[in-house]
Amino acid sequence: MNLSLRLLRKFSVLFPCLFFGFTFSQTLIHHTTNWFGPNANPVPDFTDATIPENTQLSIYGDYYYGYGDNTETVYIKAEIPLISQKVSVKVWSPVAEHYEVTDEIKEKRMMLEGNSGFANGDVYIQTRISLAKELKYRPSVILNSTLKTASGSGFKNRRFFNTAGYYFDTEIGKSFRFSKIYFDEIRVVGNFGFYSWDVQTPNSNVQDDAPMYGLKLILKKNNFGWENTFSGYNGWINRGPDYGNRPSIFASKINYYNRKNTYFIQYQHGVNDFPYNQIRIGATLNFESLTPNFF
Repeated sequence: MNLSLRLLRKFSVLFPCLFFGFTFSQTLIHHTTNWFGPNANPVPDFTDATIPENTQLSIYGDYYYGYGDNTETVYIKAEIPLISQKVSVKVWSPVAEHYEVTDEIKEKRMMLEGNSGFANGDVYIQTRISLAKELKYRPSVILNSTLKTASGSGFKNRRFFNTAGYYFDTEIGKSFRFSKIYFDEIRVVGNFGFYSWDVQTPNSNVQDDAPMYGLKLILKKNNFGWENTFSGYNGWINRGPDYGNRPSIFASKINYYNRKNTYFIQYQHGVNDFPYNQIRIGATLNFESLTPNFF
């Protein structure tokens, strides 16, 4: 009788633990911008639909704030033209971020390692090909092919996905130059493509597929440029009204162009399913000496 009571007591303690472990293992992790940090699966940037003549290195810092998640990020991006203005390879990453979230956000995301910390980001690798050079009546056309690796850390604290992805997109740009209005040049760029990333479920992995879109207006006067961009993507998976699979953003950016380099400051607002505001400050440096010359 005493042995039976002891076994019953041990089982009564063990059963909730087993049940909790099983339930947690079956929990669905929402791989969207509503449930992760701002660098996990952001709306992809796109350029002014040109490929540079020389190797470019961009270094910038981001500060995301509001909505219970404050994140500081150091970003590094390099673009190397294999054929000047025609073919290039681009690599970038949010190499390090520091974050601090509220108790509410921690509970919502089921974070396991505290409210604050550091994480390293995913690496993106992109090839860019010029399909058409801009002429008087023809826009430039750039085809991009991008791989998103699963190299980021901090999955247990919902900072970066533990799955990979890829996207293909096309940039189309046309400049209009004027001599009798305030701006020297007005450039319009459109972007459209297809984005796909892996989403884990308790029993298998599925792919979330999303059409991408974007529109950019660039106004230039002397050494200054003003970019305004609206872009986003629409994923097909929907697990409820707060799943957050259709992020869109608006960004306004001021560029200063000197003889070789570009310096910029940007404000970005999450319009839908991207619960962050962003301030970005950085520079793009040109390195003629690091540009390959195969021909």
